[in-house]
Amino acid sequence: MARLLRSSMRGYLTSQVRMASDQLGELGKGAGKGGGGGGSVREAGGAFGRKEAAEEERYFRQKEKEQLAALRRHHEEEIDHHKKEIERLQREIDRHKGKIRKLKHDD
Repeated sequence: MARLLRSSMRGYLTSQVRMASDQLGELGKGAGKGGGGGGSVREAGGAFGRKEAAEEERYFRQKEKEQLAALRRHHEEEIDHHKKEIERLQREIDRHKGKIRKLKHDD
């Protein structure tokens, strides 16, 4: 299941990056294809435009990294919760089996 999630997540992220790069044109070379200019610095192009584009890309990569880390933590917490729930239910099963044994013994 985890492998499936990872491969589907990778495919999703790859397609998102691919779609975004198609709309951007060449980073820092003026207005992109998406209709929005991305701000006056990016519209102007040149070294400042490329620097702005690189900083923006770095920012979004960092945000994506933080989101994936948060998602990973969330799933780990869910796994821990379910393991504890399994242990609790197993104790309940054992308790009921003990009651059944006691009833059979009393017969």
